[in-house]
Amino acid sequence: VVFAGITTVFVAGSEAQAEQDRRFQAQLTTRTALDKIRRDAHCASDVTPYATSAVTLIRPSACGGDVSWCTAAVNGYTNRYRLYRQLGTTCSSGTGVEVADYLTNENAFPGFAHEQGCGCLASLQVDLPVSLRGDSLGAYELADTIYLRNSSRI
Repeated sequence: VVFAGITTVFVAGSEAQAEQDRRFQAQLTTRTALDKIRRDAHCASDVTPYATSAVTLIRPSACGGDVSWCTAAVNGYTNRYRLYRQLGTTCSSGTGVEVADYLTNENAFPGFAHEQGCGCLASLQVDLPVSLRGDSLGAYELADTIYLRNSSRI
């Protein structure tokens, strides 16, 4: 009876540790993805075409050329998406490189600004909510507005 109680405590602790490791890994890969998006966007001169789940950053050849980012739903899940990166003007889960997983929303790129007359650079909004459970409870969210340093001042 005592060993059964002790075993239950050890199993619960082991499962909690594994859950924490998976959550940390998902958060780490998402932070790395946001850093890669920042690097790509800082070198970009424009964004086209624009959608909330996909974006193509127009970059000069010195920066490696155009690069596309997109989210795609994971089969068998209702609120789980993966983030992909691919060189060129198209992006898909079949041909892109998976950069992050466990996103809870496909709209990773909610805004792109070309505010006329402000004298500022174009900007791209990025929003990456991460949760192993697929809901907002206990979700980790990374959001940023990134300015395209090579864009024309508008």
